Amino acid sequence: MSTPQPSVPNLADRRILLAVTGGIAAYKAADLTRRLMEAGAEVQVVMTAGAQEFVTPLTFQALSGRPVRTSLLDPAAEAAMGHIELARWPDLILVAPASADVIAKLALGLADDLLSTLALATDKPIVLAPAMNRLMWGNPATQANVATLVARGVQLIGPGSGFQACGEIGDGRMSEPLQIREAIAQRFSQGPLAGVKAVVTAGPTREAIDPVRFISNRSSGKMGYALAGALRALGADVALLSGPTSLSTPSGVRRVDIESAQELLDAALRESADAQIFVGAAAVADYRVEQVADEKIKKKDATMALTLSRNPDVISTVRERDARLFVVGFAAETEKLEEHARGKLARKKLDLIAANWVGRGRAFDRDDNALSVYWNGGGRELPRANKAEIARELAALIAERYARRVT
Repeated sequence: MSTPQPSVPNLADRRILLAVTGGIAAYKAADLTRRLMEAGAEVQVVMTAGAQEFVTPLTFQALSGRPVRTSLLDPAAEAAMGHIELARWPDLILVAPASADVIAKLALGLADDLLSTLALATDKPIVLAPAMNRLMWGNPATQANVATLVARGVQLIGPGSGFQACGEIGDGRMSEPLQIREAIAQRFSQGPLAGVKAVVTAGPTREAIDPVRFISNRSSGKMGYALAGALRALGADVALLSGPTSLSTPSGVRRVDIESAQELLDAALRESADAQIFVGAAAVADYRVEQVADEKIKKKDATMALTLSRNPDVISTVRERDARLFVVGFAAETEKLEEHARGKLARKKLDLIAANWVGRGRAFDRDDNALSVYWNGGGRELPRANKAEIARELAALIAERYARRVT
C-alpha cells in the first residue's frame, strides 16, 4: 500500500538555521519553525536581542526541540568556538523576519552579535525574508543594502504587500510561513540527483509459518529510511519498499509496504523498471517455510520441524534483469568485513556496497552506525555517527559514484 505524497517533499533531513530578528513579525517565525520541521527539516533557532523582546526563546526551543542560541559571548557554547561550529552546521541560513537593521549589518559586514558573526563565518547559502514598515522598506538606504546582498548571492523571499502592524498598507510584510517553506523547498529541489528515480528497500521481511507466526530478523529499518530521506534531499524521486516497521515515512518519499521476500521482489522489479538507482538496504530473509499452515499450529509435541526453502535473491534478480541500474548493496558481517563485502560486490555485480559490523550491540536496535563502503578499485570509511548523518554521507557518495558512472 502506498502512502500519499506530502505537499512539500524537498526538506527531508535538511538543516536549517533559522535566525529570528526584532519585529512584530517574529511571531510568524514560530509557525515557520513548525512548518519547516513538518516538512522533515532539522531547525536550529538563533535569536537576536530584539527578537527576544517579542517572542521568548522557550517558544522556539519547545517547537524545534533544540536549545536556542542567543549570545555570541556564551561561555558554555563558546568553549570550543561554538559559533564557528554553528556556522558550518546548516545547509542554509534563513533570516525570518529580516529587519532593516539586520539587513544593514549584513550588507556592511558587521559582526557585533551572534547572527552577524555567523553570516560572516559561513559558506552556506543565506536567505532573507524581510519584514518592516513600507517606508523603511522603500528607503534608498535599505534598497541599496538589499542590492548589495543580492549581488553577493543572498536570496530574498518577499516581502509581501498588505496591511501592516503600524496600521499602514504597502510593501514590507513578511511572507507567510508556507510561502517561505515552499521557496526554500524549491531552492533545494535541484540537487545532484534531480530527475533521478531511486528505489530503496528497508526493514525486515516476514515469512509466515501459520496465520499468527512468522520468521523474521532484528532489522529496525532505520538505516534504509534515513537513506531514503537523504536521497530525496539530494533531489531524487524515491520509492521506499518497506518491510514491517514502526517508522514514519520520510517527507517526500513514496512508501510501498511489503511483508515477505517474494512481495519485496515483486515490488522491486516493478519499481526499478523506470529507476536509475537501486539500493538494497532491507534485511531479506534467506529462507521461507515450504508449507505454510492454513490454521494456527497447536502446541502438541516437544519439538517441531520446519522445512525451509531458499528465497529469491532480490538484489541479484534486479541486477540480472537490468544491467544499466546503479545498484547499491549492504553487507552485515560478524567477521572478515572487507573480504566478505568485496566478494559480494563482485559476485552480485554491484556498483557499490556498504558494509557494517553486526552483533554484540552493533548496528541493530541502535541509532548510530559506521560503514565501510567499497567499489571496484576503491573504498571509503564513514566513521561512527548517528544514522541520519551516516545516511547523508552515504547518499552523497552514491550521487558522486552514480555521476561518474553516467559520465
